[in-house]
Amino acid sequence: MKQQFERIIRYIADPGKGAGSGLKINIREQFQPDEQDSHSVARNLNAAFLIALSGESHYLYDKALGYLNGHEGHTSWGRTAGFYKDGLRLVLSEISGRCSADEDLKKGLTDLYSWIRGQEAGHNPEKTVEMFHQVFFPEGVSLLDEQNRKEKINSLREQRKIRISKLNPSPINDPAKEVLFTSNILVTVPPASDDIQGLSVSGHLKQMLKDISREDQAFWYDHPIPIGVSPWHNEALYGLEGLDEAVSFEKQRGTLDSDSRLTCVLSASATHKGLQGIVKEYLEDEFKKEKNIRHLDVYVFTEADTLELVNEILIPAAETYLGAGEHGILYEIVGVDGEYGRHYSFLRAVSAFWQVLIAPEIKGTFKIDLDQVFPQKELREQTGMSAFGHFKTPLWGAEGIDIRDNKVELGMIAGALVNQEDIDKSLFYPDVRFPDRGINADEFVFFSTLPQALSTEAEMMTRYTDNMFDGKKQCIQRMHVTGGTSGILVDSLRKYHPFTPTFIGRAEDQAYIMSVLFTDPQKNLRYVHKDGLIMRHDKEAFAKEAIKMAAAGKLTGDYIRILIFSYYVNALPWPFEDIKKTIGPFTGCFVSKIPLTVVYLRFALKIASFFDNETQEHRSQGFELLKTGSKRLHETIKKLVEAPDLLNEQFHKEKKGWKLFYDILDTVEKKLGQNDKFALDLKKKAEALVRGCRINFEVK
Repeated sequence: MKQQFERIIRYIADPGKGAGSGLKINIREQFQPDEQDSHSVARNLNAAFLIALSGESHYLYDKALGYLNGHEGHTSWGRTAGFYKDGLRLVLSEISGRCSADEDLKKGLTDLYSWIRGQEAGHNPEKTVEMFHQVFFPEGVSLLDEQNRKEKINSLREQRKIRISKLNPSPINDPAKEVLFTSNILVTVPPASDDIQGLSVSGHLKQMLKDISREDQAFWYDHPIPIGVSPWHNEALYGLEGLDEAVSFEKQRGTLDSDSRLTCVLSASATHKGLQGIVKEYLEDEFKKEKNIRHLDVYVFTEADTLELVNEILIPAAETYLGAGEHGILYEIVGVDGEYGRHYSFLRAVSAFWQVLIAPEIKGTFKIDLDQVFPQKELREQTGMSAFGHFKTPLWGAEGIDIRDNKVELGMIAGALVNQEDIDKSLFYPDVRFPDRGINADEFVFFSTLPQALSTEAEMMTRYTDNMFDGKKQCIQRMHVTGGTSGILVDSLRKYHPFTPTFIGRAEDQAYIMSVLFTDPQKNLRYVHKDGLIMRHDKEAFAKEAIKMAAAGKLTGDYIRILIFSYYVNALPWPFEDIKKTIGPFTGCFVSKIPLTVVYLRFALKIASFFDNETQEHRSQGFELLKTGSKRLHETIKKLVEAPDLLNEQFHKEKKGWKLFYDILDTVEKKLGQNDKFALDLKKKAEALVRGCRINFEVK
């Protein structure tokens, strides 16, 4: 299979063999080893990798391999060259191993090889893309053909169908009182182009930022808030104002009591280690400038606060009541800094803590993103109820039977999004649509927009208005969810213990259900789709600069997502194919049988497309992606390849940790009911901790 695979790569890398009509990138021309400026070296290393991966039959093979070898010891480029050299070995080894074990993959590769050797490949680009997708991205097969999409949408809806056997007899009645709203704040250093002295922050923060800005970045987020950004571009202020306005709307309509207050718990995560010590001071200063919050009680938890929660409440309770001597895992799983998975799990789990030790009336939690708001006017006009009315549905907490006759508990809820620029068309206008453009080079091997658009239409846009789905006897479950507009009942949380592992750095929302996908053979936990529970996504309106700053990091995170999800599924205690089929097509498309191959090719082709563009901006983007992306990818790949059981061990360790967490809360709750003195002391400590996290907004 090695020669066949190399011939396929040569089709990509050498337009003289026919790829020019499809990929539209001349990799051969990008390899100019005599050009030695930094951008040229980056371009050359990337091109050399693709040429060398084409095999010895490529006439530039020796020169390309020599170029990679020659830069391995280079001070600035050695790490990048090593990343590509390892890639040559890892990709060929993976393809050989998988083809030996998987006849379908072997056949697909053979068919693709035969196709590109024929005369039609250059004249039938649509078929060529299909053949590539069959091997590298099976979830994309046939989705480029518009005629197939409606059938695919209907088929996916049928797969998600739930026959309701029992509605929740005690649904949410007062969302402001019974639902703990949560969100995450992501903070980063100011852009390098900003003058720190000119920032609108305290002198103490300015002094600290000078040193912190020189640190290596530890964590990458999609569009973190740069310290010192103007209030209009501050996502945290924007989102809280929007939530406050939503509560005000409910009060004006009489759906909430005039004195109702909504509780919102925020986690504060930082991209640089040094920011951990100043993030709370910064946020408190910013929030004190906010004059429009009237209806919210806001609590911000930093890493220091979660550490106090572990030290002062969880560990003493574990030692006193459970005799648990091994509780170090609590430090790993309970916190807000680190990869996305860590703060996401905390923002779910904190509702159980809140119910036991702060407010027993809490029945559920719902996470929003702070670049999203409830479009109350449109919700009222187009769904017949305002936002909080949707939380009262008896579908949330209902029981049912899926199409395979498995019993499910719909203890989680998921809504949808509409982009700000599309809401005038309809509240139900999908936020991700099928592309109406040509296919880019990297999309020959991975094109997630296709299954994402499919599941957006099939799952998120479903309305309970007909006999097939009436929302009373039938509904649909959701696998494709977003980080905002989703929630869980505390009873389900404490029963099933779902979590997102701390090694998940992207799509933490998608990974959450995977931890308990088939936990209980009698009844499994699932998301219910609530039609009409829609938030407006406004990120482009105020966070363009932050998004631009984080672009390379986001792309790299997407590549790492393929690696982590693929290895994570292999670490779960259920069959690979069962998991992939259940979470497909969108979440499942990031679970690949050949993840190293897909990631290396996707990465290299994306960079090649940047350098193929004539604008300096695009070439700079390619340079930045290669420098930062190759480093992060190489570190991740080494960990996964050198320790194949790493994720398996970590998953099971964290699973035990979360069981301990909920066992602690169950026991403390029982002891509080008995007026146990130690439990009452823990409650006082918890209340004091929470008071210390509360934000006092200045009111005119």
